[in-house]
Amino acid sequence: MSEANSRSNVSSPKLGTTAHQPGFSNEMSEATPVTIAPSATELGPIDEAKLDEALNYIRPAVQADGGDIVLLGSDDGIVDLQMVGACGGCPLSMMTLKAGIERILMDRVPGVKEVRASADAPGTLEEATSSSGITLPTL
Repeated sequence: MSEANSRSNVSSPKLGTTAHQPGFSNEMSEATPVTIAPSATELGPIDEAKLDEALNYIRPAVQADGGDIVLLGSDDGIVDLQMVGACGGCPLSMMTLKAGIERILMDRVPGVKEVRASADAPGTLEEATSSSGITLPTL
């Protein structure tokens, strides 16, 4: 018998039908309970050293667009930042903050749950550092 004839004799299930397969049951089994472990953000306070390291990682990209990031503080998993310079008045700064900065901080810094921008952010870096006593790292 030729190879073509031997293949044509093999039956396969037709479209729309189900074939019984050994070891497989079409009946639903009981639901398996699933538990979700707490995420790293729920395990403790924000690691300030890693927060500074992550902000220094992000800062050059923001500065390349004429802006900067000022850390106002962190409390209970929430990091408060000010976007200054060109970023202070940019309509896309909130997108940058949420989609970029927040994502990076949550990935790199244990304890970060949310990043917020200050509503009364100054327009320039000088305004941010002179009135609030905040010191920025030197580059």
